[in-house]
Parts: sequence; C-alpha cells; structure tokens
Amino acid sequence: MEPFKNNLSSELVVCIAGHLARHLDEFDRSAFEVSILNDLSSLELKERVQLIADHIHDALPCDYTVRYQIIREILHPVTDTNGALQSDENGICGWGMMPLGLVVGRHGGAAFEESLLLLKEMTKRFSSEFDVRYFLLADQDRALNIMKKWIGDPNRHVRRLVSEGTRPRLPWAMQLPKLVAAPYPTLPLLEALRDDPEEYVRRSVANHLNDIAKDHPDLVADLAKDWMQGADKVREKLVRHACRTLIKQGHPVALEAFGVRAPEIELQKLSIATDIMKLGDTLIFTADICSTAARSQSLIIDYLVHFKKANGKQKTKVFKWKKLTLKAEKIISITRSHPIRPITTRRYYEGRQALSLRINGQDFGFEEFFLLM
Repeated sequence: MEPFKNNLSSELVVCIAGHLARHLDEFDRSAFEVSILNDLSSLELKERVQLIADHIHDALPCDYTVRYQIIREILHPVTDTNGALQSDENGICGWGMMPLGLVVGRHGGAAFEESLLLLKEMTKRFSSEFDVRYFLLADQDRALNIMKKWIGDPNRHVRRLVSEGTRPRLPWAMQLPKLVAAPYPTLPLLEALRDDPEEYVRRSVANHLNDIAKDHPDLVADLAKDWMQGADKVREKLVRHACRTLIKQGHPVALEAFGVRAPEIELQKLSIATDIMKLGDTLIFTADICSTAARSQSLIIDYLVHFKKANGKQKTKVFKWKKLTLKAEKIISITRSHPIRPITTRRYYEGRQALSLRINGQDFGFEEFFLLM
C-alpha cells in the first residue's frame, strides 16, 4: 500500500500554489513551491501537512474576511465523491484539505464562529475532524453549541463531523481531555445521530461510544441497554460495534444488552496440540464445553493469549472466536488455530505463554505453552 504521506506530494504543492496565485496579486509562486519542495521528501505525513500549512498561512492575508474568502474560492466544487478525488485545476479537495484545515484550525481562534463555519464547508471535501478540535479545546461549550446545529444538515460529511470531530480519543488527533473526563455533553448529539440514514455516520457514532467506553464502561453499557430497547437490526449493529471493547472485556451489562447472560457450562477440556512452539508456528487448541443448563443458551466465545513481556509478566490479548447456541445438557468440541508469527505491533519473548477462554464474559481454563525464539 502506498504510504499516506505520499498524498502530500510535490504535485499537490504545485496545484495549491497555482490556485493561490490566481487570488493573491503579490504572491511569489516560485518561492512558495521551492521553500516547500526542498524539504518535503524527507518528512513524514504530519510534518508535510505542517510545512505546507505554514507556508499557506504566511501567504494568505491576515484579515480573516479576505483570508476565508480566498480559501472558499480555491475549494473544489462539492460532489459526494470528493473525499476520493485529487486536487486539480477545479480546486482543492481530498488530501489537500489537510494543510488548509490546519491553517483554519490553528490560526482561526480570533474568528471562532466564522472558522467553524468554514470547516463545516471544507469537511464536504475530505474531513475537518482534526481541525474542529482546536475550537473544542478553546471553548467546548461554544463549539458544541455551533456544531449541534449541523445534526440535520443534508450533507452526510457534515453530520459525521458532529460525531467524529468530538470523539474524545480520535486516532491521530489531539485528545479532548474535558470530554475524556466527562463525555455527557456529546451524548445528546450521538443520540440524535444514532438512526442516521447513512452507515458512514452511524459508524462514527459507534466509534465515538467505543472511545467513551475506554474511560466510562458502565456509562456506555447502560446506554447500550437503553438503545437496544425496540432496536431494529440497523441500530443493533451500531450498538454492537460501539460495545466491541466492552464485549471483549466481558462487561456483564453490555453483554446483557444483547441477551447474553452468565454461562451455565463446564469446560471439560482445553488442550493445546503442542506445548513447545517456535516463533512462526501455529498454536492449535481444542475446547470441550458441556452445558449444565436445562435450556438452550447463546454463547460468545473468545480466546485469550497471555503473552510473556520483557519483565517476565504476562500481557493478555483477547481474540474473537465464535458465537453459537448450545443446547441443553449437550457437549460441543471446537478447535481453533492461531499463528504465532512476527507482526509490527507485538514483540515476542521466549518463555512460558498461556491460553484461556472467555465465554459470556467469564474466564475459563489456563493452559501454558513454551515459545522458543
């Protein structure tokens, strides 16, 4: 896959320069391009965005009315596919919006409402989710009062911005500490968007709730239970995605929201095919599960690998396995394979590791195996 940073390319810089030259009488296009292109190839994504944004900021007039009029004039005409388009002679869109958005976000505080309204327009061409956060950090109540008016906007990208831009722990973005500590101001916004006709918007609501669940698990579990009352399949999908972290953790109220109750089972066997493995081998294991209930029951079965850390302790990683219905007093035998191979997000250490199961939120079994490096 092409690195994201390559979207902030020399071609994009030249395109931006061309649009600025049409609207700035004393703009030195050559100096603008050279000052960016001399360093661009050596920089990573965020550094490229910052470099281009700094030079755009320096080139634009200080007066916000004039500055924002120029930015509006160089935007690409809106089409619903603009997020996938490249900036061209018709205007700036797609990845080109990142440095433009940063100019507005970082330097637009003195024109608070005007800046947010411009970001609302810009998000139709990519996303302003990173840039609205400057205003939420500066004055959360004021920013939310402006953004809540966008909930009924006909453009799906604007509606999504209400949810995505206010996520407390948005990846790649500045955290919003006040909303991490107390997420209640965004809950009415999420409720208003939960049945949005676009899955693109609903998925943002689910991801926002998953962010909140990391700091306030009981709050999201109770909310899920409430939202599931009379929910159709579409809302159930949203709530289930919102509770994915809680379900992995076995949160009892979150599980109850989906009709999953404490398991009535006995784990008769959890066995590993070989108790000594080399890095690159596949962990193969079998579980025999016996129902102790007088009725059929739904089971959500996950498995936990307890990886050895550098200090000798173990760190647990939960992996999804399967959902099934176990009939009364029946026994099932299920087998799974899990490759123990090098990945960029995990470092392995030689020694004893372990495996266990999590069924409807409760942990069962603990079998060790030895990993050779």
